[in-house]
Amino acid sequence: MSSRTERSAPDALAEAVAEPLTVLRWGDGAVRTPLQVAREVPIAFEYNGISHAVMLATPADLDDFALGFTLSEDIASRAEFYGVEPQTADLGITLAIDIAAAAFMRLKSRRRTLAGRTGCGICGTESLDQVLRPLPDLSSIGVRVSAAALARTYASLHAHQPLQQATGAAHAAVWCDVDGSILRAREDVGRHNALDKLIGALVAARTDTARGYALVTSRASVEMVQKAASVGIAVLAAVSAPTALGVQIATRCGQTLIGFARGAEFCVYSHPERVVA
Repeated sequence: MSSRTERSAPDALAEAVAEPLTVLRWGDGAVRTPLQVAREVPIAFEYNGISHAVMLATPADLDDFALGFTLSEDIASRAEFYGVEPQTADLGITLAIDIAAAAFMRLKSRRRTLAGRTGCGICGTESLDQVLRPLPDLSSIGVRVSAAALARTYASLHAHQPLQQATGAAHAAVWCDVDGSILRAREDVGRHNALDKLIGALVAARTDTARGYALVTSRASVEMVQKAASVGIAVLAAVSAPTALGVQIATRCGQTLIGFARGAEFCVYSHPERVVA
């Protein structure tokens, strides 16, 4: 599907990834009510013809998803990612991804099995060193974020969530400039998937990730921290809380981690020097 950065047709987007359903709504009695239900589709990641993982995800922004997942899972670099061809079948969608031979050899040596991953970011990882992998040092990135900017982002977040508006079942990951304006947004039924799609969109557009920050509508687990850090995002804000391991890894790699970012009040868990009044 096409990119939806500018949100030119949010209604059409929601219709493409949601299905109509009539439900029995209870309140003052029971009333049959039409609703929209978010689509959740098995999406297989296939690298150089070999199956790697199957994700349950929203079938939108698949090019971004393929690139973002490949980068954030450290499967291949941007230069080693040659392209993707989505292939639709009755049971789901296969992303046929072409990567460099060297990246493919590294991937085969890891032997990861991630079937069905939606809520868990590291299911199927076979060793501890694959869980807490090396990350870039973000400590020298000098971006600054104000409380007013974070409040501005949260205030405008709803307008960038057409699938959430239609169904109530989607997470979002958004990219913002230092003034708090949302420049790019991606949605998915899975929080990891939404962030992967955003990462893919940012890298495809050659966005300078040292000049803004990301906000996610979920908790900030260690996997979310690692995915953001892997592409140089030095400030990650979440509308819910981080985990202790997420805070530990953010501190270690020089990332500013913000939780409960729901307006002008929030908590800064690591590297508070980037947050200003």
